[in-house]
Amino acid sequence: MGLKDIHNLDYAVLLCERLDETRRFYADVMGFPVEHESETWICFRTGATLLTLRPRGPGPAWEDGPAVAGSASVQLAFRVPPSAIDACHAELVAAGAEILRGPTDLPAWNHRTIFFRDPEGNLLEIYAEI
Repeated sequence: MGLKDIHNLDYAVLLCERLDETRRFYADVMGFPVEHESETWICFRTGATLLTLRPRGPGPAWEDGPAVAGSASVQLAFRVPPSAIDACHAELVAAGAEILRGPTDLPAWNHRTIFFRDPEGNLLEIYAEI
């Protein structure tokens, strides 16, 4: 068994400087259910994957280093049915999310997309295959 036997991404961890605000964004705006929560570790269930938030900084076995101002740390993409794109956009706008690009067709990718940011500045995409 080795690296070629990896077949899943079980969880992704976002390093946060605004943990409470980012938690509210993923729970209230995105509507993701909280699966586990402690003072420094919040897990949201997103299908088969956990999206986890934790404070940026030193931990028991790591040092995160500083965030780069004005730069996204990660891009997360969430797939929805094509009929949901416009409704998702309307919900994001109503919630005050920072929209970078509203619903846009990307024919080369066969996608219809929305790009926006979370409170940590991460780049988020909701897309549908068209």
